[in-house]
Amino acid sequence: MNENQMPWRERISYGLGDTASNLIFQMTTLYLMYFYTDVFGLNPGAVAVVFLVARVIDAIVEPFIGVMIDRTQTKWGKCRPYFLWLAVPFSLTAVLMFLTPDFGDTGKLVYAYISYTVLGIMYSGINLPLSAILPSLTSNSNERTVINTVRMIFAVIGVVTVSAGTMPLVKAFGGGDQAKGFLVTMILFSSIALLLFLNMFANTKERVKAIDEKPLPMREGVKALKGNVPWLIMLLMSLFLWITTSIQGQTSIYYMTYYMKKPELIPIVNSMQLLMIFSMVIAPFVVKKIGKRNTIIMGSVVSIIGYLIAITGGNALSVPVLLAGLLISGLGMGVGAGLIFAMMADTVDYGEWKSGVRAQGLLYSAASFGVKVGMGLGGALGGVILSMGGYVANSTAQSESALAAISFNYLWAPIIGQIIMITLLLFYRLDKDQPVMMRELEERRNSSIAM
Repeated sequence: MNENQMPWRERISYGLGDTASNLIFQMTTLYLMYFYTDVFGLNPGAVAVVFLVARVIDAIVEPFIGVMIDRTQTKWGKCRPYFLWLAVPFSLTAVLMFLTPDFGDTGKLVYAYISYTVLGIMYSGINLPLSAILPSLTSNSNERTVINTVRMIFAVIGVVTVSAGTMPLVKAFGGGDQAKGFLVTMILFSSIALLLFLNMFANTKERVKAIDEKPLPMREGVKALKGNVPWLIMLLMSLFLWITTSIQGQTSIYYMTYYMKKPELIPIVNSMQLLMIFSMVIAPFVVKKIGKRNTIIMGSVVSIIGYLIAITGGNALSVPVLLAGLLISGLGMGVGAGLIFAMMADTVDYGEWKSGVRAQGLLYSAASFGVKVGMGLGGALGGVILSMGGYVANSTAQSESALAAISFNYLWAPIIGQIIMITLLLFYRLDKDQPVMMRELEERRNSSIAM
């Protein structure tokens, strides 16, 4: 095996870590809004505030977790220990979030604030190392692309397991009681996630070390941000991508139930995400031809075309046209899905190249700040738009304004997100600098070892 390549056992174990993450994360992204409004009995406007406040708190905590990673020194490395330390707390917190205690309206809202906020912090503590470990797994850019392709394939498996399997499992476990069904389903997903995180801890290895492996103070780590334009672009991409992804994801169940009046489409539509795997597999080959940036731009254009077709199908209440459009958009999204993480790893190298400081924890946490703020804003905006449209929980006859709000959230919001991403990527230039950058970094590391 080439020394720059990771063993397949390690690649798969790393990918399964994202399966674990998505078994819990997607439950909050896709079903928590519905759970809070239609099962737990909270007002959509109140839920919007919960999402926003919890994510802002989470985003504030995120950089401190990044600094903790940079300062962590164990025999297992900087990132791997967190998979061992937080697997159990994260899984337990996820289960607690889907309890339905009868505390009255105010008590329920307080419980939602506490449980959702704590889960967000736990998620940051275990998922940030999942991303931040990438620059330590290998220094080879092409191998990072392959690793991320594997990761995103297994991430999609987690996404589809949750998106397509949740409602059938809720029905089977609940027997008509959705509260019980959601709780038992979450227990199942959390138990699997726990085992997969422990497997990732056991089967990955941090190979790439900083030139100076001493604990990195925050004031030193900040130097890696100065002038790091590629990192800033990836931060903004994460922000706008997750604003629109959150809006759309939590609206899927509303769109199929109330707009199309075909709730049976929910598992079918969500299962279609498996087809993203096809475009993920071909992504590394496309990258070799046109680079990471251009590959994502190409995928975004395809995705926009797909959403426009889906809008046509939705307006005509044509299921085949809607599904065709969603299929095309998913294939477009799949092309670039794994590349954002690989590009973020490249910005860690760029920061070290320009400043001499390798602060992967801080850089990933700052970028993850954009993700968390994006999720918070997206969750809040989605709820606010539903509330402004006059959405009424469990009503079989939604108003025209409510249906328009649901349609906007589900199909127009992701188009806006893709357009913003394309615009940002037009300013990304790191693909051209990377060969020189990696050669010089390798020379510095070799010189440091020789000394």
